[in-house]
Amino acid sequence: MRSQRLDPLLKVKQQRQDDVARRVAEQDRVLAEQQARLEALRRYADEYATPASAMTSPALLANRLAFRERLDAAIAQQSRVVDDNRHKGDVERTRLLLASRETHVLEKLSNSYRAEEARVDEKRSQNELDDLGARRLRNAAQADETEPAQ
Repeated sequence: MRSQRLDPLLKVKQQRQDDVARRVAEQDRVLAEQQARLEALRRYADEYATPASAMTSPALLANRLAFRERLDAAIAQQSRVVDDNRHKGDVERTRLLLASRETHVLEKLSNSYRAEEARVDEKRSQNELDDLGARRLRNAAQADETEPAQ
């Protein structure tokens, strides 16, 4: 039967869809983690930007400015990491959508084949019942003809 021949392929497609869904979930987890890091850096930078006690030493001021530059660079780097992870997540979601469509198409095809096979089986059964009824009718008619009249 054609529908049974599709079952292994459908199983492979469903497994592929499940694998892609797991990758999407993992990518979403990584993105959330990276975004949390970025937000932590931004909060720290905001806290560091507020003026602390009056700094009188030029060396302390220079150190503070250098640290602030490194912090801004870290924020920029983390922003790129977040953007990269967001892009990877979008790619994985697109793959999931495509895998889902492929699986859906195969499921519809398989269901269509199963419905057609059921119609053919039902028609075959009905023909067999019709033949059996016709045979019984012929046998009854022949039995009536061969019985002697009383």
